[in-house]
Amino acid sequence: MTTRLRFDIELLTGRVTAATRWVSELPRTRGLRIGYFGASTGAAAALAAAAELPERVAAVVSRGGRPDLVAPATLGRVRAAALLIVGSRDETVLGLNRAVLAHLAAAELAVVPGATHLFEEPGALGAVARLAAGWFERHLAEPAGIGPPPAV
Repeated sequence: MTTRLRFDIELLTGRVTAATRWVSELPRTRGLRIGYFGASTGAAAALAAAAELPERVAAVVSRGGRPDLVAPATLGRVRAAALLIVGSRDETVLGLNRAVLAHLAAAELAVVPGATHLFEEPGALGAVARLAAGWFERHLAEPAGIGPPPAV
């Protein structure tokens, strides 16, 4: 049963979207920009949710993700900056990620040398963490002319 749910992108997207709407209404987080980090099918759900909430989601990082599980029309609605991180030895997923780049408005592909699908090699997850942190720092910074949200 859980294997089936893992590939239910619509269900996962609905959960991510609902959580985002909830956190966006909390006083302490209301004015903050949202970033998603997803792995495998979770990355597909993150991209689909970003398409549903373009005014709230500013950045998405996909680690070994399956963006090919999202319809091209939905990917075309993603306005968030998307970073697709894939291991160089994960040839199938690397090909799938390269194929969807054309459907994303603001996306980059980062390939971690020598890494396989789960990034189990020494230093591979550290490389993913550095890439993701840099992406979020660039794309979740305050927009020009807008100050931080009010203190609560």
